[in-house]
Amino acid sequence: MWRPWASALLDTFFPPVCAACASDTDGPALCVMCEVFATAPLPDAPAPPPLTSWTAAVAYEGAARDWIRRFKFPRPGMAALDPAADAVARDWIQRAARAVPSERPALVVPVPLHNTRLRERGFNQSASLARDAARAVGSKADSVALRRTRATSPQAELGRRARKENVRGAFDAQRTIPGCVWLVDDIATTGATLAAAAQALRSAGAREVHAVTLAWRPWIR
Repeated sequence: MWRPWASALLDTFFPPVCAACASDTDGPALCVMCEVFATAPLPDAPAPPPLTSWTAAVAYEGAARDWIRRFKFPRPGMAALDPAADAVARDWIQRAARAVPSERPALVVPVPLHNTRLRERGFNQSASLARDAARAVGSKADSVALRRTRATSPQAELGRRARKENVRGAFDAQRTIPGCVWLVDDIATTGATLAAAAQALRSAGAREVHAVTLAWRPWIR
């Protein structure tokens, strides 16, 4: 019960302002004008099998790309925190979560990093997004339900066919997975990583796997 009171108190002394232009907002991280500038019309993201659907918040271009890069790659010394970028990412992933053509999921699972990559980065941005997506629909996030079994090459460096091979068999579920789950990642292009992770979830019991990503980067090669 303390959360509404705490939020009201913070708004009294620190009124919400736009993360981009610092003008007053009614709650969202970006004001209406900056939101329009940051987001581009987004075509339906293709959902490769075995995904049931794929919902993305924004196209990975322009100002949206800049916000997401700030979220993913905070400056050294900030302990992986950029409050403005975090707030924008939170708004966008929760918007995407509310648009998923699915019942409320039994579980929200982030795409995991391999342990070596996790040690290098210090945090998994997809796990943070999964928690926000779960919170938006009153569900539960589980950051250890899915494991990346081996290190893989960066997908951005590979062609479409090579992307599929790169992540084939790279994920493994750590327990039985319930019927309807959401799979969360930051950016996806062809959906190869999402499809490989979804296969592992289905093999562990999931009947529906809905992908939810912060951004979709259209394939241009």
